[in-house]
Amino acid sequence: MNSKITGVDIYYYKVCTRKLWYFHHEIQMEQDNENVKIGKALDEESYSRENKHINIDNVINIDFIKSTKVIHEIKKSKKIEEASILQVKYYLYYLISKGVYGIKGKIDYPLLKQSLNVEINEEDFIEIEKILGEINCIINKNIPPKLEKKKICRNCAYYDLCYI
Repeated sequence: MNSKITGVDIYYYKVCTRKLWYFHHEIQMEQDNENVKIGKALDEESYSRENKHINIDNVINIDFIKSTKVIHEIKKSKKIEEASILQVKYYLYYLISKGVYGIKGKIDYPLLKQSLNVEINEEDFIEIEKILGEINCIINKNIPPKLEKKKICRNCAYYDLCYI
């Protein structure tokens, strides 16, 4: 069983389990994807005064933390907001499991000039632990999960791999 499930793994699990499998097996297509390039540029240019990219145990990589005990995740759009919320909840889950309490999360959408507060509760802990088990099952398979056609596929970095 793999104990190094990252925030990206959690995000990809919610977006597409096939993408999760490819990414986890080091089949990475993001480097040439225009949407990924825009997201990276946005991340680099936004909140430049903050101490960014806080890596904890090579498992979670927090975009930045405010002194008010709020972790921040920067996103380009709200298109896959449910996955972003789960990713931030995983960060909170991970930090709490390490003994860090009283911390909250926030997703920042600089292009939209909006943000969303994220908190975690007991039900989220149960859901995340279930998801961690499911992710382990997915990534330990010899072949990727079956293709599920979704609206987001067309803009995905893995589109060509899945559809050609």
